[in-house]
Amino acid sequence: MEDSVEAADFYATVLGLPVTREPGAAVVQVGATTLTLRHNPETRGVHHLAFTIPSNKFDAAKRWVSQRAEVMSRGGEDEFEYDAGWNARSFYFAGPNGSVLEFIIRRDLGNAVDGDFGSGDLLCVSEVGVAVPDVLATAGMLAAEAGVEPYGLEPRDRFAPVGDIDGLVILVSPDRTWFPAEDRLSAESRILIDAVGDRPGDFALGSESVLSIRSE
Repeated sequence: MEDSVEAADFYATVLGLPVTREPGAAVVQVGATTLTLRHNPETRGVHHLAFTIPSNKFDAAKRWVSQRAEVMSRGGEDEFEYDAGWNARSFYFAGPNGSVLEFIIRRDLGNAVDGDFGSGDLLCVSEVGVAVPDVLATAGMLAAEAGVEPYGLEPRDRFAPVGDIDGLVILVSPDRTWFPAEDRLSAESRILIDAVGDRPGDFALGSESVLSIRSE
């Protein structure tokens, strides 16, 4: 994270999430996810994160965000429906340090709840974007060695979601734009993803990032 102070301020004041500030870092609690942002002025590119929200609160969430941040569009559209493999709908907005953030409903989770939308409806970080030198090779390695399979579509040479409905790593090639932006580029940067699974171990995602799987 290029500027952890800017990021901490955004998550605390714009999204209203609990933030603990530490020397050179900030820890954000996003529902079931602990997001640690470490200060690194040499970070290149921008990041992408998606947050799962209750399936019945899409419209309310969009109104809530639009009062706080720039909702992003592509071709005049700012809501995006995903096919049966995903059964999801999302919108994107501008985050700190140029990041592209996303609120997504995943209908198959069946997580509708009553009440007005608020920061407590950010249930978890369910997608982390990671730039890797070879998308297809990395996707193949994760499937073979970690049991983390492609999700929703066949891996392509510049884009491959891997994981499941509860958590995805979005593998992209360096210098690919983060949808729906046209000028916010991915780059290899240091990212640690700590997940729970049946095949524990550390799996290198290129030269910078690591997927660490532990068993409970």
